[in-house]
Amino acid sequence: MLDVLIVGAGPAGAVAALVLARAGARVRLVDRATFPRDKLCGDTVNPGTLARLKSLGVAEEVEARGLRVDGMLVTGARGVAIEGSYPEGASGRAIIRRDLDWLLLQRAIAAGCQFEEGVSSRGAILDNSGHLPVVRGALVSCAGPARELRASVTIAADGRRSTIAFGLGLARQPDRPRRWAIGAYYENALPSAQYSTRTFGEMHVRRGRYIGVARVPGGLTNVCVVKPSGRGDAELADPARMLARELERDPVLRDRFAGARLAGAPVVLGPLAVDVRSTAIDGLLLAGDAAGFIDPMTGDGLRFATRGGELAASAALQALEHDWSGVHARLAADLRRGFGGKWRVNRSLRSLVASPGAVVAATIAARVAPSVLRAIIATAGDCATAINVRFSDDAET
Repeated sequence: MLDVLIVGAGPAGAVAALVLARAGARVRLVDRATFPRDKLCGDTVNPGTLARLKSLGVAEEVEARGLRVDGMLVTGARGVAIEGSYPEGASGRAIIRRDLDWLLLQRAIAAGCQFEEGVSSRGAILDNSGHLPVVRGALVSCAGPARELRASVTIAADGRRSTIAFGLGLARQPDRPRRWAIGAYYENALPSAQYSTRTFGEMHVRRGRYIGVARVPGGLTNVCVVKPSGRGDAELADPARMLARELERDPVLRDRFAGARLAGAPVVLGPLAVDVRSTAIDGLLLAGDAAGFIDPMTGDGLRFATRGGELAASAALQALEHDWSGVHARLAADLRRGFGGKWRVNRSLRSLVASPGAVVAATIAARVAPSVLRAIIATAGDCATAINVRFSDDAET
């Protein structure tokens, strides 16, 4: 029997596998995809996440292959652009998720983790013989009948549609918010004129939606629109046209993308939100998007995934060394301590985007009290020191 079975080889699963394998645990990692594989994402690693990767000894290739990110640019109501530069010595990286995930997975395999690709989870193996149910592994299949993979600890890191979390009734998609993400890579997009020598992550807040833009290696630019949607939304039936229309009508982006062309088919993902209730089932831990998801507007998604993977690995080691007493409570406390502030910031920003009037009010407030904006950008970038903020009225939003 395995010590730990991890379902899902994205950043959360790969980081958990890396930590556990280095600690000497017998770990097997499975994923339904064949790697390297594409993944819809904002493609940015903020300074705090990069620091975590450095502590794990896996940042060197990310730094070498990614584009340096020097801060954030936010545009919004009344033609205001807000630039937040990271402190001196701090930077992030823009790197395509296909490459990042493959790098992390390779490191986990090199540490001794067993990996099986093209293997789909069919749900948890639930042992109901005792007073309380216990997870003993997962049923998996690979183009054939399902088979059992038994383990003392199972970590579900299989994304927003986790077969394990949903199968056990731990996760659900709430009625609200119902946001969808539509993303694609573009060739020949121009950089923002004022940042021709530097790379900034961009967030363009518009009425009821936002547009994330990130330059990535290979001369490509990642564009991701997040908007409310529902059944019968005709825009989702033609995502390429929807993206083109968003860029054509946006006063900040239209000139930069006038000569750009799609480098591949757009990807549509949604509804994004997933709620997860208490997960205190012995034998099971959740990590990454499987532990709950609402679109992280500040670019914190990879931070949640990598740090969440570390914390899940630590909890698994506690369970293996001792027992499950207090493991879930400690993990929940660690998550609140590490992510509580970020969750609050992201919830506040999502509420702001939903109200055009709030966007205007927030812009005025940021001018009066820029320390608030510094705190938001510092939270988004995981920067402990001061952020340099500059306002501009050049944009015509």
